[in-house]
Amino acid sequence: MRNEFVRFLLAGAINTLLSYLLYLLLLAFLSYLPAYSIAYCAGIVLSYFFNVHFVFKKRVSLVSFLKFPVVYVIQYVLGATVLWLLVGKAGISPALAMIGVIVATVPVTFVASRFVLKH
Repeated sequence: MRNEFVRFLLAGAINTLLSYLLYLLLLAFLSYLPAYSIAYCAGIVLSYFFNVHFVFKKRVSLVSFLKFPVVYVIQYVLGATVLWLLVGKAGISPALAMIGVIVATVPVTFVASRFVLKH
């Protein structure tokens, strides 16, 4: 599982970079919200294929592809909750609180991705 986690971190970094580059490219043609939405959705699809092929070494399936976005719903809800607790309740600056969000969401996202793609 340790090797999977390292591959997960690497795939996530590459996916983030590619999604960001797509966002920047789309800004030349679209306003920021449509550009963000398209880049975010493309990032979910790209993440699925990185996770299936590179991280967990599984085969692509329609069922796992359709279930995979649930991972991002879990990640968003957890991240928003942690951010609210750190900023709204603990008084931590939003910029610093984002580090806490990353620390909280990365392991949960890994476990949720692993569960969806390996079971």
